[in-house]
Amino acid sequence: MTDSANSQSATVCVVDDDAGMLESTQWLLESVGLTVQAFSDGRRFLDTVNDTNVGCVVLDVRMPGLGGLNVQEEMQKRNLNIPIIFVSGHADVPIVVRAFKSGAFDFIEKPFNQQLLLDSVQQALQEHQNGRPLQPDASTDELLDTLTRRERDVFLPLAQGYTSREIADQLGVSVKTIDLYRARVMKRLGADRLPDVTGLAIAAGLLNPLNLRKQ
Repeated sequence: MTDSANSQSATVCVVDDDAGMLESTQWLLESVGLTVQAFSDGRRFLDTVNDTNVGCVVLDVRMPGLGGLNVQEEMQKRNLNIPIIFVSGHADVPIVVRAFKSGAFDFIEKPFNQQLLLDSVQQALQEHQNGRPLQPDASTDELLDTLTRRERDVFLPLAQGYTSREIADQLGVSVKTIDLYRARVMKRLGADRLPDVTGLAIAAGLLNPLNLRKQ
């Protein structure tokens, strides 16, 4: 109860130049009891933000003037170690890779599933409250526990060797969405290669190494 209360007290900053999206995201987060501070541009956010009471940032990638990736760079220069959840209606793989390599906590494609965003925000708040993200040398069970429900849906077929197209068909979503989830799963698990994902699934007892999908 104490951890939850502390998470609830931290402020979530939302930065988006789309007034409708900014308002709806703020309403969604406040509807579950979170404290939200909204900003219509990156510069105004940077002029205000500090890491004393901000638990995470929901940050649009493409904005006039200072874009989301530029805001991320400026936060790093200021040593603002606040989890960033990027959102974008124009996501592509190079942008996602750049964001994650620079330490992004998550990357969600617009229009996003509301529960997906809420899950990500709560997880970011919890990790920020704990003082540091889970380290790559954590146990297999600890690593897998960091995955959201939909990430776990992607994790197992990914470990079995299915392609993004095949997983997309299984889950009824776009290939682009699966590519984003795939990047997120590998980042959370600290996996550089697909065989590492397979190894984690085998180590967790979720996959029989003799029953992998034939390539």
